[in-house]
Amino acid sequence: MPAKKRQNDPATGKKNKKEKRGELAVINSDLRDEAVQKSNILLDCEPFPHCQITRFLQSESFVESLQAELLQLNFNSKSNDLYKFQQSDDLGERKEDHISQIRSVIFGEFRVWLSEVLQVDLEATVDISCAKYEHTDVLLCHDDELEGRRVAFILYLVPPWEVKDGGTLDLFSTDEHCQPVSVVKSLLPCWNSLVFFEVSPVSFHQVAEVLSEEKCRLSLSGWFHGPSLPRPSRYIEPPVPRHTHIPRDESLLFEWVNEMYLDPRYQARVQQEFEESSEICLATFLQVNMQSVPSCVQECWELLSSESFFILLSNLTGLRLHYLCGDEDESENEDGKSETENRGGEGNTQASKKDKGPPTCVGELRRWMHGDYTLLHDSVKREYALDLQLHMGCAGWKSEFGGFTSYIAHDEDEELLTVYPEDNSLALVYRDKDTLKFIKHINNSSSSQLSSQNTAAFYDFSFNYYE
Repeated sequence: MPAKKRQNDPATGKKNKKEKRGELAVINSDLRDEAVQKSNILLDCEPFPHCQITRFLQSESFVESLQAELLQLNFNSKSNDLYKFQQSDDLGERKEDHISQIRSVIFGEFRVWLSEVLQVDLEATVDISCAKYEHTDVLLCHDDELEGRRVAFILYLVPPWEVKDGGTLDLFSTDEHCQPVSVVKSLLPCWNSLVFFEVSPVSFHQVAEVLSEEKCRLSLSGWFHGPSLPRPSRYIEPPVPRHTHIPRDESLLFEWVNEMYLDPRYQARVQQEFEESSEICLATFLQVNMQSVPSCVQECWELLSSESFFILLSNLTGLRLHYLCGDEDESENEDGKSETENRGGEGNTQASKKDKGPPTCVGELRRWMHGDYTLLHDSVKREYALDLQLHMGCAGWKSEFGGFTSYIAHDEDEELLTVYPEDNSLALVYRDKDTLKFIKHINNSSSSQLSSQNTAAFYDFSFNYYE
């Protein structure tokens, strides 16, 4: 008996559900046809090999449906020293139709094509997620280095995009130590385009801050895994030399410092609070107008490096930053532990400090503008130190601008303390060897605040003191 042809539902005019076929994820035929002039495949080797494929998928309707499906996912806010954006969970096991199709195409047919092009055996390991960048979101300079990652890829699902919207994929040049130097090429996100590059010691890149307040930079990104490229030994910058105090008498303190902080009774109150929390913020610290920063730099630098200031810090914190401060035997509290043990941890560590020589310091004057930041570094020597920050020219600063100092525990995401820029405020933080810090990226929202003060930047003195 011949099979019956499936009929449309007379009530709806639609085909039976089993016969209804959805859109299919099909990659551009140019990738399969060697005879075609591949004008939509752009390859460049500078500053490192990368490739951009426009019109990656043939079906526009599939791409639109994929975008809609991705926007229905739950996104997690991600923020640390390196980035601020929203990211989905891993998409390796998602069952949605368009997500599962694009995953199969990328890690199936496209992976095979890429393996042939690069002459590299890429594994079938699925490593893919969705990222959403909106106003002020950013991913700062990094090289994607992680064991097993061989090729990175990004598929863009963005509205019409312009340079003024930010969010470009910036590629960095590198120096003789394989360290990033500057952005030398920027790739504009483009609807249904895919960018890939080999993860290498010089593949430094970033997602520039998104400046548009209306557009969403949506993308699928991940890595093809395979044998990692050899890497040179990690370059470690030489440390900045430390110095002992410079000889200056107390007249410098009376000239510069708010007299309230020179009162021994007030110093005792500050010290008690500092010993309890290991941090304190002293408002209106200077009585000198620091608006004309350049003319005051040398004098303020001498103040923060002076012998009298070392003594003042000792009185404010209880730390031994001068031979006149503290007894040879540390005072003990009711528990039989020294104050420095309570604050810093191991007694034997503190005892070893007595053999380190005289107290020292190292400092710098920093200018902070839109786009500035610092990152955590594993190579930085971890040790006990008193951190000092003295901010200038940041009146009215808001936390959403960035530019704050974040202290975190080593190898953990837990934030221990945040120090916000506050004009003419002295921030003191006692940092142990397992605590790291970074300055959060200053985003575009800060521009209006700085311009209202007729300046493009604020400043701070940043000093570290060592017992």
